Amino acid sequence: MVILNSIIPFGRHFYAVNLCGVVFAKHRLSPAEQRHEHIHTLQQRELLFVGFFIWYIVEWLVRLLQYRNATQAYFNISFEREAYAHEGDKDYGQQRRHYASFAYLRNVENIHKNNILK
Repeated sequence: MVILNSIIPFGRHFYAVNLCGVVFAKHRLSPAEQRHEHIHTLQQRELLFVGFFIWYIVEWLVRLLQYRNATQAYFNISFEREAYAHEGDKDYGQQRRHYASFAYLRNVENIHKNNILK
């Protein structure tokens, strides 16, 4: 479910946030953005929602220490790397293996938003 609004997510650089399968978005999502958020829903379900958010925050803090840049920390979180890597694949949601995002913990690349965002 997508709820369009102008408040959540906070900040001008964020266009959507997925909270337990409910997506709050500032604009209509493209098909790729919808797939990206669907991947996050799958990630959240397999970690029983609370586990996902705890892991997400801890990993973001670790990446922040690693890169000393909030944007680079965000783009290098394993959950985001998986979602960005497969948002263009229409079949990924059906083919995805459980806990696939953990494969993105290794070989962390120095990803910057200009390399990912269109």
